Amino acid sequence: MKITKLGHCCLIIEINGKRFLTDPGAYTTEQNDVKNIDCVVITHEHTDHLHVESLKMILVNNPQAQIITNASVGKILDKESISYTKVTDGEKIEVGGVEISGHGTVHAPIYRDYEQVENTGYFFDKKLFYPGDAFYNPQIPVDILALPVSAPWGMISQSVDYLLEVKPRIAFPVHDGNLIRTHGITERLPKIYAEKAGIQFVSLELGKEIEFP
Repeated sequence: MKITKLGHCCLIIEINGKRFLTDPGAYTTEQNDVKNIDCVVITHEHTDHLHVESLKMILVNNPQAQIITNASVGKILDKESISYTKVTDGEKIEVGGVEISGHGTVHAPIYRDYEQVENTGYFFDKKLFYPGDAFYNPQIPVDILALPVSAPWGMISQSVDYLLEVKPRIAFPVHDGNLIRTHGITERLPKIYAEKAGIQFVSLELGKEIEFP
């Protein structure tokens, strides 16, 4: 498995020759130029995860790409006449021999019920779990975790607790596009406790592909 972080929560995940793009949101523009994408996976409708104009550009560059998302995002795509496959909590699909399964139903609370939309975390190939905007434990072994580290709906202490609860073999930070300075406490603190728990914590350099064994 190879992962390239384009920014915030936008990742290119390559598994067995298939390339998946996650959450093409408004915090990044690099996704507008990527090619050879087989599938776009969108966890929820907030604009830092779904920027419709970027998605349209991605589909121009990758007309063969399939979209996987939930019903809430689907309503937005319906208005734009963009086709998709709905995969929600408890459902799964295969894309080129790679299993994608949905986990969780709701966005972590920001404040009371403010923008608490449907959120679906996705498991890639029974190996990588990307929870979107939630600290959702899929209750199955997680080899690699995309760990949210900075958000209006979470504190770094919650991120570390979630990391230790899921206890993956490897974790790397996502949802950090609102930070002015990366490699700060949101990376240092999880790394300290990850190492104590025997978890490898890897910082991703934007635009640089890294291969996970």
